[in-house]
Amino acid sequence: QVQLVESGGGLVQAGGSLRLSCAASGRTFSNYVVGWFRQAPGKEREFVAAITRSAGSTAYADSVKGRFTISRDNAKNTVYLQLNSLKAEDAALYYCAASTRAGLGSPGLSYQYDYWGQGTQVTVSS
Repeated sequence: QVQLVESGGGLVQAGGSLRLSCAASGRTFSNYVVGWFRQAPGKEREFVAAITRSAGSTAYADSVKGRFTISRDNAKNTVYLQLNSLKAEDAALYYCAASTRAGLGSPGLSYQYDYWGQGTQVTVSS
């Protein structure tokens, strides 16, 4: 079992940046594919980005491509999500999730993920 804790959220102006962190404890973090999802009030949870165990491959939602970057530091048991050029529509509760699958698979399918964090709030002011 692995426990996930997100941090780094906050209030930022449109066009600004944030870096979210997903810190893991428990089993060896490098054994997990990690994804980021987000959910805004009144909307369904949506996929944002994912990264493979060795960081060899990544995947992004079209809405964030070119603005967000996912990375990981397995020595620190942490996955990061760099959010740049933030827009009002990026405001949401951001979750990280860990999957025991070997590869990305279909990274946007939430049922692929076995463990979830509690989320960190991102608020964007216009």
